[in-house]
Amino acid sequence: MPKITVDGLEYNTEDLTENGKAQLASLQFLEQQMAKLKSEIAVYQTARNAYAQALKAELDKAQQSEDA
Repeated sequence: MPKITVDGLEYNTEDLTENGKAQLASLQFLEQQMAKLKSEIAVYQTARNAYAQALKAELDKAQQSEDA
């Protein structure tokens, strides 16, 4: 029997009504989507950091050219 835990209490999924099973399926879908979005955010943050480093390098080059 598959079980789920909600607010620290364990429930058998087989005991759920059809509506309860639908709510559980929706919740599981949303959890997957949220995990996917978190992964995408991590990729965007990595790209942002790389662009910021590249911009800083260009700014440093421009400053060195002005100083020369």
